[in-house]
Amino acid sequence: MDNIFSRFFIAASALSLTILVSCSHEETMAELTGRVMERASIQFAILDHHLQDGEFPRSYDDGRYIDSPEGWWCSGFFPGSLWYVYEATSDESVKEMALRQTHRLDNLVELYTDHDIGFQVNSSFGNAYRLTGDESLLPVIEAASAKLAKRFNPTVGCIRSWDHNWYNYPVIIDNMMNLELLLNASDLFACDSLAQIARTHADVTMKNHFRGDFSSYHLVDYLPLTGEIDHKQTVQGFAHESAWSRGQSWGLYGYTMMYEKTGDEKYLSQAENIARFLLPMMPEDGIPYWDFNAPGTPDASEDNAAGHPSKYFWREGEKIQRDASAGAIMASAFVALSALTKDSKLSSECRAMSEKAIRTLASPMYFAEVDEQGGFLIKHCVGNMQGLSEIDVPLTYADYYFLEAIVRFNRM
Repeated sequence: MDNIFSRFFIAASALSLTILVSCSHEETMAELTGRVMERASIQFAILDHHLQDGEFPRSYDDGRYIDSPEGWWCSGFFPGSLWYVYEATSDESVKEMALRQTHRLDNLVELYTDHDIGFQVNSSFGNAYRLTGDESLLPVIEAASAKLAKRFNPTVGCIRSWDHNWYNYPVIIDNMMNLELLLNASDLFACDSLAQIARTHADVTMKNHFRGDFSSYHLVDYLPLTGEIDHKQTVQGFAHESAWSRGQSWGLYGYTMMYEKTGDEKYLSQAENIARFLLPMMPEDGIPYWDFNAPGTPDASEDNAAGHPSKYFWREGEKIQRDASAGAIMASAFVALSALTKDSKLSSECRAMSEKAIRTLASPMYFAEVDEQGGFLIKHCVGNMQGLSEIDVPLTYADYYFLEAIVRFNRM
């Protein structure tokens, strides 16, 4: 292990020299990519060295690692991040690490899981198969997609999200992200029913989750026997009628993905409308506030603030918290949409916003130094502000979507 770290820290020294040389001109995206991927290789080796059996990275706070078991919804993001570094660098040592971390999830399909098995398996096994073509990975993908499909209720027309007994049949906007597993599995295993479930879920969500301005609620709770809506709410946002930024990012990404996978124009239209809602709301540097309507933001709403004491979130004179994880997800979605939309103006705006966010996230404000943040990459994320959990910390999915955004940008 000492040899591995020596090699990485020698690379880090060379990287610092490269940065000093590049300070005299704006860094090209190719230069940024090389810098980010080399730093990621170093940081992820630190994370890999830390992890014990059964542990997966979740966050890092106040000098302390916060790990999770394999059943945690984010367990696939670290192996997925490694696959993106390998895709960008062709580094065989990173590939070996990615395979090892992916196979630590081999038994996931035997555990209790919920809708997030799509996140867990598609980011890890899905990327592994995409880049290696190794058919030994397919049984986990097939079993995970079948398990996810069993959560579908045809009366509601959606896959159930949480199993909390205080809801009737909760469906959260995050669930749009898990549909990619079903669509990929439908193609891999010639199973049309998986694609039909994904499309039905996307259609019902498009009908019921979105407001007239194309902002989204976080959760819609259905009555499982009739499919009627019991209520709508925004669990992790500032208020039920506010635009929680990570929720908006899931919607933008999800419908962009649905169009890319199906070619159905209604999904493209939905993604375009979500983008048109978001673009004017974005701060100048491309990193969104944790909730676009929270106190202290330009679009704060007195109506939304009713019953929500601002002391929990913002005091006069404080800087409103950004969410780099939402920024990373949006950056990846914006660059994908820019290549798919037929609206040339929107395409240009999406591409510009994506590049702006990538450059900001790769700047010292958000991008961790070597051996900083325990081996994570992106700082200043928000997990659940309402729950006072994971505030202003690195999060593993921020790293994943940041790296995905860069890889996607360089494919264009």
